[in-house]
Amino acid sequence: MPRRVDHDARRREIADAVLRLAATEGLESVSLRHVAAEAGISMGRVQHYFRTKDEMLVFAFEHQSSRHEERIVAKLTAAGRPPTARDVVRTVMVEILPTDEWSRASWLAGIAFFIRAMSDERMAAVVAAGGPGLIELFAERLGEADLPPGVDPRHEAVTLWALVDAQATAIVLGGRTPAEAVATVDYHLDRLFGG
Repeated sequence: MPRRVDHDARRREIADAVLRLAATEGLESVSLRHVAAEAGISMGRVQHYFRTKDEMLVFAFEHQSSRHEERIVAKLTAAGRPPTARDVVRTVMVEILPTDEWSRASWLAGIAFFIRAMSDERMAAVVAAGGPGLIELFAERLGEADLPPGVDPRHEAVTLWALVDAQATAIVLGGRTPAEAVATVDYHLDRLFGG
């Protein structure tokens, strides 16, 4: 009987190889051959699933976003109760921070995609969608919360994104520990939501 291949799983395995290489070497040195070696498969197999390097990179970036979403949902579900607006905002912010090996590699891969987006219009469109989407999520959750008078959910959402971006960069560059960055996030959220 012929072996059944899970094509979606194979595409995700290739995307994981792309993400590992992006985190350690950047994207400019990533080739179909390089990805095939990292994934432990033939270059022909990579080409079977992705016709071009650009197609493979876009899929890898979207795959990484999906993994973040899965981790966020799992963390919110593990609480065993409906999440509050603060729960959602905090979970998303902490998920973005490079606090462990996986999230650090994810942050570094994201930087590699950002650099690629500076010279690649297709990648720029994919990467650029992330920030506004996150800001919109924050603004929606803040709009549902009982915030102090005068707090504008949209402006505060932009501030939250800037906060997490700055903290993540500081962690990767060694200026802050993950615990310090999370404490700063909590400090700000306590002031915003009322600790």
